[in-house]
Amino acid sequence: MMKYLYTFFISMLPIIELRGAIPVGAASGLPWHINYLLCCVGNILPVPVILFFVEIVLNYMKKIKYLDKIALWVEEKADKHKDKVTKYATWGLFLFVAVPLPGTGAWTGSLIAALIKMKKSTAFLSVLGGVLTAGVIITLISYGVLGFLSFLL
Repeated sequence: MMKYLYTFFISMLPIIELRGAIPVGAASGLPWHINYLLCCVGNILPVPVILFFVEIVLNYMKKIKYLDKIALWVEEKADKHKDKVTKYATWGLFLFVAVPLPGTGAWTGSLIAALIKMKKSTAFLSVLGGVLTAGVIITLISYGVLGFLSFLL
């Protein structure tokens, strides 16, 4: 039971998200379908909180010594990827989250969506689609399906 909870909680962490949690679950011997579901649910849980409250939290942090630097770093990180998402809005956010590269997950996607004032329901659906897609890609890689297919070619 602990390996299920461990995998679930890893998927909720920023930066690591399901991109790191699915391989951990695979290495722990979790069945692929349970691992996929656990990690997708865990990864999507923080998204509504980020979409609704990140601006309030960042504005509060800017007023506190030492936390102001963290708030500015978070905004700079979001601003760095802002153009990629803004240009194509809904599909841009989906693709940004779906491509399983470091720093392009649900946390950063939600942060960017909140900071560019994207409609929350649209942002949530885009991030959800991106998480599900990234989950499929990482699950296929983690369980060796893609490696097996390349062997056949």
